[in-house]
Amino acid sequence: MLNIKDGKGVISILRLTDIQDRPKLFSTFMLQLLAEVYANFPEAGDLDKPKLVLFIDEAHLVFQEASSVLLDQIEAIIKLIRSKGVGVFFVTQSPADIPEEVLGQLGLKVQHALRAFTAKDRKSIKLAAENFPESTHYQVDALLTQMGIGEAMVTVLNEKGIPTPLVHTMLRAPQSRMDVLTEQEIDTLIRKSDLVKSYNKVVNRDSAKEILEKKIKAAKEDEHRAEMKEQREKASKTTSRRREKTTMEKIMDSSVTKTVTRELTRGLLGALGIRTSSRRKKSGWF
Repeated sequence: MLNIKDGKGVISILRLTDIQDRPKLFSTFMLQLLAEVYANFPEAGDLDKPKLVLFIDEAHLVFQEASSVLLDQIEAIIKLIRSKGVGVFFVTQSPADIPEEVLGQLGLKVQHALRAFTAKDRKSIKLAAENFPESTHYQVDALLTQMGIGEAMVTVLNEKGIPTPLVHTMLRAPQSRMDVLTEQEIDTLIRKSDLVKSYNKVVNRDSAKEILEKKIKAAKEDEHRAEMKEQREKASKTTSRRREKTTMEKIMDSSVTKTVTRELTRGLLGALGIRTSSRRKKSGWF
């Protein structure tokens, strides 16, 4: 990330080299990125300058194995995202790499030289020439094969949204060194960056698998606690019933209870004129 301090803005570079060999994953990621930008940015209308510009390099990977549903979603977002003050540039070798539905939504076109080494290349160059506004000044298909380094065919939209005439343009090369930074240069840039305080910290965030495992473990623990609570309640009720039964048995088995019961029975039988036999007394009956 390069932080420009003169008020011109911030350039962020997102490197995705590890998924370039998986086109479906790459196209899904880019669609998700565009969808997030569209969903979170407020409506901006017609701005003099866009608030955000996305350059999608190796754009053919986005469309290489994309399903029809995915292509429809990309087309819809490209149509609508401009109202959020966002511009999208697809960077690729040939316009043939981009579906016609998406290509038709792109107002600014910069085409560098194309080379015709095969019959298929010549057909691609002819199609690329037909994607530009018609020109009486240039023979576009021939010019595309004749341009050298730093030359391009350019057309944009004017203030009224009308495509400008096609122009053969000499491009100014970036005033920078096109080379890999050394370790010392990288360390120097990092130390001077205003973002180092926020991003120079190692954060070991939980992965989706770890988060799910924690939730599953917590759910199992809650279920186990509920089962233990239910078992304790059942055990408590069983113990209470046993205690009640034991108390009643003790009362019924006590000698005082037996004596009172026997005397009451004798008194009742005596009132009825019935006497107990000696055999029953000896045997313990009433």
